[in-house]
Amino acid sequence: MLELNNIEVIYNDVILVLKGLSLEVPEGKIVALLGTNGAGKTTTLKAISGLLKTEDGEVTDGSIELSGERIDRLDAEDIVRRGVFQVMEGRRVFEHLNVEENLRAGAYTRKDRANIRPDIERVYGYFPKLEERARQQAGYLSGGEQQMLAIGRAMMASPKLMLLDEPSLGLAPLLVKEIFEIIQRINSEEGTTILLVEQNATLALGIADFGYIMEGGRVVLEGEPDVLTANEDVKEFYLGLTEVGSRKSYRDVKHYKRRKRWLS
Repeated sequence: MLELNNIEVIYNDVILVLKGLSLEVPEGKIVALLGTNGAGKTTTLKAISGLLKTEDGEVTDGSIELSGERIDRLDAEDIVRRGVFQVMEGRRVFEHLNVEENLRAGAYTRKDRANIRPDIERVYGYFPKLEERARQQAGYLSGGEQQMLAIGRAMMASPKLMLLDEPSLGLAPLLVKEIFEIIQRINSEEGTTILLVEQNATLALGIADFGYIMEGGRVVLEGEPDVLTANEDVKEFYLGLTEVGSRKSYRDVKHYKRRKRWLS
């Protein structure tokens, strides 16, 4: 469904962030994009969704194709209309609007207005807590409820491809487990293709069909989840496991420099 072909992204005409990035997201699958802070994960999502332009960013080389058609030259609203919706890091709900108004905002670009009410009810089926708080201002929801609302709002756009940026960020473990179970349901029951950006590699690889690991604006490793989780470098630096299976603090690996063979 989605194909990034050797793309480069520059901010402010100076800062090169993505350096020849290529990846594929097959239709109906969940693909995880992993990496540390600053690896270029969020920039990748914004390149796909067209939001780079709001931050003086630009795809300067390569191409991004959705179902065989280039989208990297389109405005963000046109990309949404083609079925791509990004759930931003940090939720970004409309705090002054209530829950249902937020959901309706997600359907702004749709023309099938008659189906909006049934789709709101479908979102409530995935997130019963949102129905309980339908008239409550979104700014007063908990972090977990705001994340549910952000995903529900994305569903209202009837996306073919959903881009999720750090959905586990700042949430308690039980809420994270619930959110990831719902992401799996949306993928399997709605048929929505998902590109999932996460720092929590264990969670992401637990639900993904395929994974990519980024370092310094490039993909340095890719493979099916079982292949990545068996990789010794991934175990140590992304899963926090040593060779004997014990947890290792990142404070103990400050000396670590990214392995040159990853960038070869």
